[in-house]
Amino acid sequence: MAQYKILIVEDDPWYGQLLHYHLSLNPDYEVELAESGKECMEKMKAKPDLITVDFSLPDISGDKLFEKIRAMNPEVPVVVISSQEDISVAVNLLKAGVNDYLVKDEVTKDLLWNSIIRIRENQSLKKEVEELKEELGQKFSFEKTLLGNSPSLKKVFLLIEKAIKTNINVSVTGETGTGKELVAKAIHYNSDRKKKPFVAVNMAAVPKDLIESELFGHEKGAFTGALARKKGKFEEAEGGTIFLDEVAEMDLNLQTKLLRVLQEREVSRVGGNEVVKLDVRVITATHKNLGEEVRKGNFREDLFFRVMGLPIELPPLRERGDDVLLLAKHFADEFAKVNKLSKVTFTEDAKKKLMQYPFPGNVRELKAVIELSVVMSDGKELKAEDLSFFSVQKDHVFLFEQKTLRQHTCDIVDYYLKKNNGDILETARVLDIGKSTIYKMIKEGELVVENSK
Repeated sequence: MAQYKILIVEDDPWYGQLLHYHLSLNPDYEVELAESGKECMEKMKAKPDLITVDFSLPDISGDKLFEKIRAMNPEVPVVVISSQEDISVAVNLLKAGVNDYLVKDEVTKDLLWNSIIRIRENQSLKKEVEELKEELGQKFSFEKTLLGNSPSLKKVFLLIEKAIKTNINVSVTGETGTGKELVAKAIHYNSDRKKKPFVAVNMAAVPKDLIESELFGHEKGAFTGALARKKGKFEEAEGGTIFLDEVAEMDLNLQTKLLRVLQEREVSRVGGNEVVKLDVRVITATHKNLGEEVRKGNFREDLFFRVMGLPIELPPLRERGDDVLLLAKHFADEFAKVNKLSKVTFTEDAKKKLMQYPFPGNVRELKAVIELSVVMSDGKELKAEDLSFFSVQKDHVFLFEQKTLRQHTCDIVDYYLKKNNGDILETARVLDIGKSTIYKMIKEGELVVENSK
């Protein structure tokens, strides 16, 4: 975690050092000193997280310096420390937006310590509120999240609209990578339950001996390692939506318990007798044919009818026509924006190649293909030869462009090393890989780097 940067502006060297020492006792703080308004403005370039300002500086008054700070960075919190006890000065500064006003005395350092804690808590709360607003207000305008204009996708939109208006259970089916969780979130965040939790559980990812506790919770001492009471995912989703992904992977014993929960709308934690009433919408998803699983005896028929509710089948990407190109452009633009690259255009040959490929991995595969192709392009045009398709067969993986994943990885690392002038640490940071990985590639001759650093 990055340190919290504090800039102390104080012309009295002794007092400045006192505050510096006191605040530096917190290992999370990185504390800098400035002895004048001019020095303060210079050190603002380092983007401090909080500034303390002496009201009586030799080259500028505290209120004037505050105006300059606000002009340069309106968001940075400012605490004024002054020898003046004139209440009108304090009131005017607080009205102007100063976060706190402290009078210099023997307890100022402790008051400052507490003031910084309050300011950080408020910043954290404000950030959480803004993130929540963004999530609720933007994230799941589903016609922007589930991109496409094909008739098959428009049918999905109509079914989502119907699901939004009621609390009916929903079952989402479709091949891997078609966006089943996106549909579940689109329904939740556009429904009356949007201000309550959305809880997703991948049934295939949780060990079988833990899945009951994960879903329904447990009491302290229910089993070895149960050191405290734990709410299950159903309780966590109270008032909202629980999304059970890969529901066909549940064993028959757990299916019986889930059926009871759905019928009675209540749950009992493992090792306990307390009954907890539930108000939870259930959305399930699977890439399997649940009807066929019932016929095989792998899925209970009575549970099948409980979870089926409103069925929504997602079309595979190969059946969505020009949506492939629309999504490809979206993923390319998004990747370029995140990585501060120029937007690329697609050549006609590249478009033709995209349209001819069946995309067995669907939208998820398309996204991976496009991100790699943007990296491999010249930064202006995305050509057919920049596109590499991976296809997973039953017992093997082959690459249409006859390159291994390792070779593609080396190509990507090589591209960013050149872009960063051989800076290995910066390249590792941008790609979110260990620097040792890059050094190993160089040592083994997979990369040739000039002037590395």
